[in-house]
Amino acid sequence: MDSQETFISHLIEMRDRLLRAVLAWVILFVILVPFANELYTLLAEPLLAKLPKGGQMIATEVVTPFFVPIKVAMITAFLGALPIILYQAWSFIAPGLYAHEKKFIVPLVVASVLLFFCGMAFAYFFVFPVVFGFIVSVAPAGVAVMTDINKYLDFVITLFMAFGITFEVPIVVVALAKMGMVSVEQFKQARPYVIVGAFIIGAVFTPPDVISQIMLAVPLWLLYELGVLVAGLIEKKKAEPTEEETYRPLTEEELEAELDRVDSEQDRT
Repeated sequence: MDSQETFISHLIEMRDRLLRAVLAWVILFVILVPFANELYTLLAEPLLAKLPKGGQMIATEVVTPFFVPIKVAMITAFLGALPIILYQAWSFIAPGLYAHEKKFIVPLVVASVLLFFCGMAFAYFFVFPVVFGFIVSVAPAGVAVMTDINKYLDFVITLFMAFGITFEVPIVVVALAKMGMVSVEQFKQARPYVIVGAFIIGAVFTPPDVISQIMLAVPLWLLYELGVLVAGLIEKKKAEPTEEETYRPLTEEELEAELDRVDSEQDRT
């Protein structure tokens, strides 16, 4: 009966925290809806800045001028509410974790969120101008580049996800090394395969130009090396004896044995 009550109480707590997370998302979405068009214009700025004078984006369907900005506002609201959503998830699972698990997971989650946002920012400020500049420059003479707003949103979301996940590589490396699933030496041995894989991923998820491929592949490789470096430092720190291990007090049996040894040495002298 007690176990059933505990299970029901966990379900109620999960429901309450899920409702709080959704409520935070909805409230922020309602706040951002009046600015949906401005948010889309900000998102489209890297392309608009590269279009020829008088160039513009188009909407090929009747409802897209309304729904696409709303979709952008919804995604922005989710990203803005992400700290609250993660806090609610953490508050639900934290009571069931050991102290050392909490000490490991909290910085890992915070770092993963920050790195994902860094990946999105890198794509927006550095990759998009290069990609869109290339696309506009290779358009044949007499062809006006006028991208559909919905297709543009799908394209930038794909790149945001690609670069956001790419920036999570150090977290994956550190987590695998911390859990003992892969050693630092194995990560170093896999370096050539990672470099080749990085360029393959860059070719798959970026437009067909070398610069865009390099702008995804090189950060992926460098972030892998950063993860290996951090994992090596953690492994080295783990191998070093702690202060408690170095200056561990003697147990009662060890103390008696040490006193007996001293007495026997004095008797011999």
